[in-house]
Amino acid sequence: MPAVAWGVGAALLANTLYSVGFVLEKRALTHLPEVSVRRPAQLLRHVVTSPLWLAGSIALASGFGAQLAVYRTLPIAAAQGIFISGLVLLLLLSSRLLGERTSGRERYAIGAILAALLMVVLSLRDTGRDPDAVGGGAPAPLILLVCVPSLAAGLYLYAAAERRARHRHRMPTTGVEYGVAVGLLYGVSSLAIKGVSGVLPDVPRLFASPYPYLLLCTGACGLVMSQAALQRCRASLIVPVCTTVTALFTAVLGTLAFGEALPSEPLRLALRLAGTALAVAVLLLMPKHDASPAPPQPATTPRELMPHEP
Repeated sequence: MPAVAWGVGAALLANTLYSVGFVLEKRALTHLPEVSVRRPAQLLRHVVTSPLWLAGSIALASGFGAQLAVYRTLPIAAAQGIFISGLVLLLLLSSRLLGERTSGRERYAIGAILAALLMVVLSLRDTGRDPDAVGGGAPAPLILLVCVPSLAAGLYLYAAAERRARHRHRMPTTGVEYGVAVGLLYGVSSLAIKGVSGVLPDVPRLFASPYPYLLLCTGACGLVMSQAALQRCRASLIVPVCTTVTALFTAVLGTLAFGEALPSEPLRLALRLAGTALAVAVLLLMPKHDASPAPPQPATTPRELMPHEP
């Protein structure tokens, strides 16, 4: 029980750090020149000169450290359920500090996503006397088989979203595509953190594993991609989508890769499948574009209000 309590406390701390970090970075990016993934050096040069952005990045890095402690004490899916609760804090902060407002449809979608992830978490809670086992290591070929295609899919989706965004006649995007793409990268990163937690403190074994190299790759790509996406889109939408994809990816594939038991009872299995299907359906149905602003009405002169003379 003490280990579980430490894990829950670390997860709640990670939630707070992630929410604060994303909001600080978004606030900093609104005052910086436009950044682009096609110019990563320029992007980094802009962001590192902002004290507010640096504070946000330190908060996010600290959140990753807390996540490492979580994975040493809690099963993967249970950890994801606690992480997802941080969306509530993020929405409050984005509303208070960024002035962002979500539409009614988006609020319903976020509520449905929270319900879906709660179903996934409940499906993995042990109803017997023994707690869920925390998985250890995973075979390197299996991790690479899961992670490499996911990285490629994330990069492809992001590039496709960039191509569509360059068409000026298109409606402004909400950021769903960006959130899914970055979420896949962070899902790989989350599996790598889980792997690191099972290998430490054996440093030679750590560097012989794929985990630090996956972290390096996802860290570099995720930094550039997430900053460009955050500057263009609302944090109150892109971060929940990104978090949902990351949590589902980690909970489902991480459970399999690290050998954590699948539900054996029919009810728990049904919750797992229904929760996953609901979250995917909500992501597919969420609005892909923000409403275009109404065109300004031409000014009406007193002459135009007068009836035409015969």
